Amino acid sequence: MEHGATAGERDAGRAAATRVAAAAGLSLAEALALGDPQRRPPPHARPRRSPRTPPSYAWAQPKPPLEPITVEEMLRQKEAEVERRKRASSRDAKHRRAVHAEQERELDAVRQAQAARDRDWAEGRARGAEAGRSSDPLRRQDPS
Repeated sequence: MEHGATAGERDAGRAAATRVAAAAGLSLAEALALGDPQRRPPPHARPRRSPRTPPSYAWAQPKPPLEPITVEEMLRQKEAEVERRKRASSRDAKHRRAVHAEQERELDAVRQAQAARDRDWAEGRARGAEAGRSSDPLRRQDPS
């Protein structure tokens, strides 16, 4: 580390080695001692570290075994589903009846208006036929 480098390069190398040693939980002197058996500090001088426990994640834990579902439970679930569908069907039918009734009322008003227009047209045509001329503008009149 000392040979063939400038002072700045040596300082940068020492700083990098200190960071690496700190990441390993050691001081620079301890890290250098691990590499050189003669520079190793005595065992009582080294700080004792507690062993690292890996973090526990919920997804890493084994799932509890599933309890098998019974036939009675399946039948109860099926009955509940049938009841839910019946209620939904009844609700939809009631809604459809209300919508159809509203449409019928609207169509009845349209039919009555059309019937009134048809009566007016028929009365106008009858008056025109009585007078000897057709009130229909599309029908040709006899030139006689």
